[in-house]
Amino acid sequence: MALKVGDIVTGKVSGITGFGAFVDLEDHKNGLVHISEVSDGFIKDIHDVLTVGDEVKVKVMKIGDDGKIGLSIRAASDKPKASGKPQRASRPQAHGARPHASHSKPEKFDDLLSNFLKKSESRLSDIKKNTEGKRGGRGGRRS
Repeated sequence: MALKVGDIVTGKVSGITGFGAFVDLEDHKNGLVHISEVSDGFIKDIHDVLTVGDEVKVKVMKIGDDGKIGLSIRAASDKPKASGKPQRASRPQAHGARPHASHSKPEKFDDLLSNFLKKSESRLSDIKKNTEGKRGGRGGRRS
């Protein structure tokens, strides 16, 4: 049976890279699931979610002229349509990994970036206050 865009099939993870996972499909074909297509939430390390040998349900997103197949795990998952909030994929905790502060769902990249910028600006202003002495010079107080 030939694969076509939109098909949902089951495959086996055959390799993992920093940018995604390769999945073996039927008829000795394989495709790539980009890390952004694994889950709705932010994934820092794909090894926390997938391992070689895992069986996954994937949706065929594109088939290139060169035969490369683009796949998506998150598009293949069944999401409830009635709820206004998207369902998050659960992520197994790696040994020694710290859970997210929210404990309920992975944070989105935009939220992580926003929090980082707020903390960074606050720290930068503290450093400026501590390094600019009352005499107006750079570098803080000297003994």
